[in-house]
Amino acid sequence: MSLALRRLLLCPLWLLLPIVASAQPAAPKGEVTGGAWSHTPQSLIGVVEQARLFLPARATGSTDYFGPFKDAPATSVSKVPVVLFLHGSSGLGLAAIAEWQQWLGTMGIASVAPNSFALPDRVTYKSPIDQASYERVHALRASEIAPTLQAITGKPWADASRLVLAGTSEGAVPVARYAGGEFAARIVYSWSCEANYFVESPRNAPVDRKPVLNVISTTDPFFSRSNGWLGYAEATGHCGAAFKGNPAAAVVLVPDAPHTLLNLPAARLATAGFLQSLARP
Repeated sequence: MSLALRRLLLCPLWLLLPIVASAQPAAPKGEVTGGAWSHTPQSLIGVVEQARLFLPARATGSTDYFGPFKDAPATSVSKVPVVLFLHGSSGLGLAAIAEWQQWLGTMGIASVAPNSFALPDRVTYKSPIDQASYERVHALRASEIAPTLQAITGKPWADASRLVLAGTSEGAVPVARYAGGEFAARIVYSWSCEANYFVESPRNAPVDRKPVLNVISTTDPFFSRSNGWLGYAEATGHCGAAFKGNPAAAVVLVPDAPHTLLNLPAARLATAGFLQSLARP
């Protein structure tokens, strides 16, 4: 046995711990681009006007409408449920959102996805960044709910008793935090409602008895323990603890799914079942 090996074997364990720790992968370097952190009155108008609307034929009386909210049909033959959907950090350019809205329409459900990028030079980021900056983004997204809701309820095709607030990833944080009583239900996609790198604190809305659904991957690359820089050793990777005490809440974990899972069969099945009662006229 060499002298170097004998010294290593006799070395106290605590001296080896820094060697082990240094072998852990470091968090990637995040970055922020863009300089606009808050909406202006004008950009909030654009958020709604540029929102992507899907209106099923049941509401129009003729054919489906899929396009900008500002060009929505002025009249309606029937009121329908409406989902107000907050997109993630990729914006409405993510093809999965359009596909998901069209799928909702097959159940007679309208959907409105406001365009957060109506704000010129809107901030974007590559995670991880500091929590204070994330909170500024969450405040930006939360500010988009009220004007979009006001615009929806002013339309003849919107059934105000069957409104749902939904969002994915970045857009799901303000959904989980929303405490207003205007919505009959909430859906939280790809967010765990837990303390981690993405928030200063979860600040989830107080538990009520209204329906709420959380759909997330068991190995979500950002909010499960599979993320080496999650920042929360006790993470469960879902909203179960946040929903505790609400018998109308449900959590659906999709094994090994990607972060964007809106259109996976398991996610659609859970969403359809959750919205089934709302879809009835």
